[in-house]
Amino acid sequence: MRIVLGVGAGIAAYKACELLRLFTEAGHRVRVVPTQDSLNFVGAATWAALSGQPAVTTAFEDVHQVPHVRIGQDADLVIVVPATADLMARAAAGMSGDLLTAILLTARCPVIYAPAMHTEMWEHPATQANVARLRSYGALVVEPASGRLTGADTGPGRLPEPAALFATALRVLDRGPAATALDLAGRSVLVSAGGTREDIDPVRFLGNRSSGRQGYALAATAASRGARVTLVAANTELPDPAGVRVIRVASARDLHDAMLAEAAAADAIVMAAAVADFRPARPSESKIKKTGAAPEPIALIENPDVLRELAAIRPRPGQVIVGFAAETGDLLANGRAKLAAKGCDLLVVNQVGNGLAFGTTDNEAVVLGADGSETKIPRGPKETLADVVWDLVGSRITPR
Repeated sequence: MRIVLGVGAGIAAYKACELLRLFTEAGHRVRVVPTQDSLNFVGAATWAALSGQPAVTTAFEDVHQVPHVRIGQDADLVIVVPATADLMARAAAGMSGDLLTAILLTARCPVIYAPAMHTEMWEHPATQANVARLRSYGALVVEPASGRLTGADTGPGRLPEPAALFATALRVLDRGPAATALDLAGRSVLVSAGGTREDIDPVRFLGNRSSGRQGYALAATAASRGARVTLVAANTELPDPAGVRVIRVASARDLHDAMLAEAAAADAIVMAAAVADFRPARPSESKIKKTGAAPEPIALIENPDVLRELAAIRPRPGQVIVGFAAETGDLLANGRAKLAAKGCDLLVVNQVGNGLAFGTTDNEAVVLGADGSETKIPRGPKETLADVVWDLVGSRITPR
């Protein structure tokens, strides 16, 4: 694929070097177009060496090739890293005072902006208005991460990690022409992922085999389709997806509280986490030690049924609620019974055991609808399953 990597004049420009390496190692042809001021952070020689092509900042080089038009026309993807407040303001206003902004006007492929700036600049009404305008033009503006900024400052405005931006770019490229539609733009979605843990004592817990990969794929895919995404993650070791707000939890009750606190803001909720059905009634405050006698039985009590509760209260009109069911028996019979019991709109049913579902990078499932529909998803990457789920959700969300 032909990728244009635009580089804005921010200290985070050095991270674009790693993103460029990821693109080139994956076989993509990358043309780096830095702004003139960005060369104060990373020089043209570095971009040329890493990309194998000269880095140009002006439309007056190779004029006979009309670079300010041709580069944008020929690209399969344009990604701007970092997208500074100034650069987004000029792009939102349709200005074309340098080669990069001219390319942004001529590109008809998907365009991704990865903002990076201080918190005050990101939260300023002018910046937020420019972000909204760019999104209205069909661009994907990735929400910045929160963390350490320049100097001692900390807060929203940090550039997402290059690997996360690379994954987002791949999702956009994989969707092809459909990626320019950003069908979830303006929507807020809430996703749960991972597996909950219920303490037995300070060192032991009841848990499950969930890695969180499917929930993370759902969150990342929704973000790449333009949604504002909140991910409630239980005991995962996965890196945060680019542009996704992550809330970390441990137990089923923690997850229950987080999901209910966030539910009212969501157009769609996808419960992909593996939530423990039971927890120890009386967890020990100290480590249970061997005494030579048989241990006391562990009495269990039920945890809240988060999916059923969310479906019952429907905290937002027109909200679409999706559940996941891991089954070992008759998929369709068990799935239909669970769909009716939970009261959700869609239930993703997959077979577990023998290397399926948990801990793998691929998945297969049947999505059952409360309307009687049945959508089979053949085995493939978890991101592919996620796209199908969002297609089904998108067709059910109340139009704005």
